[in-house]
Amino acid sequence: MARASDFNGKWALVTGASSGIGAALARELARRGAKLILTARRRDRLEALAEELAGQGTETRVFPADLLDPEAPAQLLVAVESEGLAVDILVNNAGLGQYGHFVGSPPEQEFAQVRVNCEAAVRLARLFVPGMVERRRGWVLFLASTASFQPLPYFATYAASKAFDRFFALGLAEEVARFGVKVTALCPGPTESEFFEVSRAEAFKLRTMQTPEQVARKAVAGLERGRRMVVPSRDGRLLAFAVRLLPVGWITRVVEKMARPPQSH
Repeated sequence: MARASDFNGKWALVTGASSGIGAALARELARRGAKLILTARRRDRLEALAEELAGQGTETRVFPADLLDPEAPAQLLVAVESEGLAVDILVNNAGLGQYGHFVGSPPEQEFAQVRVNCEAAVRLARLFVPGMVERRRGWVLFLASTASFQPLPYFATYAASKAFDRFFALGLAEEVARFGVKVTALCPGPTESEFFEVSRAEAFKLRTMQTPEQVARKAVAGLERGRRMVVPSRDGRLLAFAVRLLPVGWITRVVEKMARPPQSH
C-alpha cells in the first residue's frame, strides 16, 4: 500500500507559478494532496491554473505579486494570514535571467536578477520559515540551477544569483533541520520553458531538454524526502561532479569562448 504523502492537506505557496517549472511544481504538489497558494505577476495565467486545479478537487488561492517590489513578500504574508492560512511548503521558484555582455546590458536587467533571484527568496524565507520552525514542520524549495556550479560568462549575474540560492538553501537546511523543517535546492539544467526567450538566450536551447513536469516530479519527491539538493538530469549530475575536478579558471575560459555573442570580437 502506497504511503500517504506528507504534503496531503498542507498549504503550499508557489512563486512564479504562472508558467514553466513553477506551474509544473504546483500541479505536482496538488497531485500529492497539497492545497495551493499561487503567485506571479500574470493574474490571468494564475487564475487559469487555479481553475484547472480546482476542477481536480484542489483548494487554491491566487495572490498576484511582482517580486521586483521589495514590499511584495510582506504583502503576500499579510494576504495569506488574512485568509487564516498557514504555509507549510514554500516554493521559491520565481526567477529571472539575462544573456549578453554585462557591460552592455540594461542595468535594471542585472539588478532585477539579484532582487528576484536572491533578495525576494531571502525575504520570503525570513517571513514564512519562522512559522514552520514554531510548528516543527515545513518544507522549503529554492530554485537554483546547474548554472550554480561554475561561473558563466555572459550569464554572470544569473549564475552568481543561482549559486547564492544553492548555498543559502544548503546553509538554511542545516540550521532548521533540528526543528523538523526540510530545505532543498533544486538544480535543473536546460528545461523547456519561456526562460530562453525571456533571457534572449534562444541559441542555448538544446535539441532535447527535460520537460517542466519531469523536473517537478523529481523536485517534489526529493523535497518530501528531505534531500538537501536535487539535480534532476543525468547530465546535470555529471556536470556537478566534473566541475569539482577541473580548475575553475579553465572552465570559465572554455565557457567564455562557447557562449560569446556572435557580434563580439
